Amino acid sequence: MENIFREYDIRGIFEKELNEKSVKLIGYLLGEEIKKHGEYVAIGYDARTHSPLLKDYLASGFVKAGVKVLDMGLVPTPVCYFANYVEFSGITPAGSVMITGSHNPKEYNGFKITIDKKPFFGNDIYALRDKFFKMQDIAIKDNTASIKIPAKKKYIDYMVNEFSFLKGLETKIVLDGGNAVAGVVIKDIFDDLRFDYKGLYLEPDGNFPNHHPDPTIEENLKDIKEELKDGFDIGFAYDGDADRIAVLTKKYNIKGDILAILFAKQMKKPIVIGEVKCSKIMYDEINKMGGKAIMYKTGHSNLKVKIRETGADLAAEVSGHIFFADRYFGYDDAIYATLRVLELIKKGMNLDKEIDALPKVYSTEEIKIPIKEDKKFELMKWIKEILFKRPSYLPDIKNIINIDGVRINFENGWALVRVSNTTPVLVTRYEATDKESLNLYQKSIERLINEAKETL
Repeated sequence: MENIFREYDIRGIFEKELNEKSVKLIGYLLGEEIKKHGEYVAIGYDARTHSPLLKDYLASGFVKAGVKVLDMGLVPTPVCYFANYVEFSGITPAGSVMITGSHNPKEYNGFKITIDKKPFFGNDIYALRDKFFKMQDIAIKDNTASIKIPAKKKYIDYMVNEFSFLKGLETKIVLDGGNAVAGVVIKDIFDDLRFDYKGLYLEPDGNFPNHHPDPTIEENLKDIKEELKDGFDIGFAYDGDADRIAVLTKKYNIKGDILAILFAKQMKKPIVIGEVKCSKIMYDEINKMGGKAIMYKTGHSNLKVKIRETGADLAAEVSGHIFFADRYFGYDDAIYATLRVLELIKKGMNLDKEIDALPKVYSTEEIKIPIKEDKKFELMKWIKEILFKRPSYLPDIKNIINIDGVRINFENGWALVRVSNTTPVLVTRYEATDKESLNLYQKSIERLINEAKETL
């Protein structure tokens, strides 16, 4: 049970970990926190088959704590975030909870929490965990009293109004919703803006019958790639709760760090935050254009806080979390990012040509190394210990960045090793200016990791 309380959110397996007793208690404890800021909480949920039931359990906990529940129904995570910034018949929520398993397998679910417009994460979640284990005997009756609010409609209307200048855009667009939750808003937005588009798997189905809604896995993009061969100009794919985007042209699958460069070109002296997995190209190019690029920790909660702290215009993760504070609210929203990409096209940007002009590097995708949940942080400690000794098989190291795991800078590139905060894996990634260096860095670091494993 301890492992459901993660760095960025609460996440676990339905019934095994997230069951009636545990979720009611989580709702009660979150209610105690939200009461410090107001009396209303907004709750939304994704397309998973068990999400509505978890909503009822959570609501019962909130009611027990004396907090009134605003029910958004089936919505993407960005709608849940958006609800914190608008009024509903004079009511502004003091916080929100999105019930979602995001891109995890369908038996998973979880809670992304916002209180007072700020992410509730890290030490706050760990403090809630400690209270959780001390209050196992509390009895919470069923009480799902709630007020339905039109958060989805307000979000759709906002997007249509903000991007009305795109009406009738001639670009041929294909969308892949993965039978998750993006389709419940994007169809109405695209119809109202009179876009020429085709939707794949936009109907929510928590069994995900066509493919899993995780666009970081190439296999899940094969249908959209086929459509791009057949006359469409650009494609967009979404994860399980639509806070993460994949952007595909006929030539490129454009990762979040490269998207950040394209967006920054439309901003004056942009401040852009990237995570430790972002390409060196992103940092270099943004600094070259007179902006300021900042490297920070991976994780949606971390980046939302850093945007506020620095006054940044934009933040990006390689995986497709894009956070706009420029003209928006500073949270990750794949639907909004879609419209900002279409805005670039409307303004005449040729995405492929812009990417062609960037310096050439070779890089791996994220490589995930399975490790037991209760061993992953210990393994990371040993990796740092061995790295500090600079074993002879490692190429010359220029410096090591310790923001999140270790990002090791070599002469011709870099390697990253970090612990995933959401799954039982180590994440590695490699980038270099030539293939030989890339292979050398990867083999050297994998040898180091294997050496560290032997100490466990």
